[in-house]
Amino acid sequence: MQTVRHSEQTLKTALISKNPTLVSQYEKLDAGERRLLNKAFKADNDLFGPITLHSESDWIISHPEAPQDFEQFFSDPYRKAPSPEKRSIYIQCIGSLGNTRIISDEYIKWLKGYCEAFFYGLTVKLLEPVPVSVTRCSFRVNDNTQNLQIHAGDILRFLKKKKPGDAFCIVGITMIDLYPRDSWNFVFGQASLTDGAGEVD
Repeated sequence: MQTVRHSEQTLKTALISKNPTLVSQYEKLDAGERRLLNKAFKADNDLFGPITLHSESDWIISHPEAPQDFEQFFSDPYRKAPSPEKRSIYIQCIGSLGNTRIISDEYIKWLKGYCEAFFYGLTVKLLEPVPVSVTRCSFRVNDNTQNLQIHAGDILRFLKKKKPGDAFCIVGITMIDLYPRDSWNFVFGQASLTDGAGEVD
């Protein structure tokens, strides 16, 4: 397996900014938050491990993308930021996530806890699970895997209609395969930066 590692200098170049807005935000962080960010500069830290590539078919190899540092991300005009009126992440389960309702509920509890930790400061709310039929999405059976697949674009349209007024974003979760168009075998997820909606399988 190939491991992608970056030097400490590369990390500092990518993360340290002279943007006055970013500098002032950093100065407002408490000691614990600063310690967490500083971990990223140390190659041997236990919080931010290197990316391991398992094969030539890994997405990062087979679908090369232009690099983006934090400054570019922060300055992106399409980047949405939470506001006092829109500080909630909504999770919408589509179909069952496990063999029983108890297992599904456990998965969602873990996911809610993870989102609350990762997106610190935002509120995570769970919407009542819905069956796939409610979404009125297109579907197919994959010729290679024989798995049922649902159309990702149709799910995005469904989520956009369900997005509450106080939502920063709404995320659909399903255990069913997704496909974005007929020519694709599958996709792990899809999102809309402008509508604040996305789904993963």
